[in-house]
Amino acid sequence: MTIPSNMMIGSLKSIQPEAETRQNSDLDMEQFLYIIANAMSMPSFDGQGSGGGSETDYIGQMVQFGMLNAVNDLNDTMQTSMLMNQQQQALSLVGKQVTIAGKEDQLVKGAVEKVRFDEGYATLMVNGKLYQMNDVIEVSQ
Repeated sequence: MTIPSNMMIGSLKSIQPEAETRQNSDLDMEQFLYIIANAMSMPSFDGQGSGGGSETDYIGQMVQFGMLNAVNDLNDTMQTSMLMNQQQQALSLVGKQVTIAGKEDQLVKGAVEKVRFDEGYATLMVNGKLYQMNDVIEVSQ
């Protein structure tokens, strides 16, 4: 899961503008349309129209590409929303008594002293040690 750096509390990256990096496998809609336009303009070797398929094939591919982009955007939005929700939940635990499943099936009880953010993920400090949010099994006043 890729977390946008501007969503990470406690990160200096959130202050600095982030340069967009692209992988060779990334393809945006403009590049896709360029490829489709070139494929449509080339004649096929067998003389049966344009190379690569019919116009309806191209429209279907454009629709699929657009849907894939929309699903990826929705996934990014959901991941960011879930991360922010987790951060808010962690902040609401400061000062509360918690029971945490520690190492080797030991239960750790104590007040949440502070919340730390490591790459955007919240960790809770209880009795001077850091624990993950998913280790919490009980919360009380």
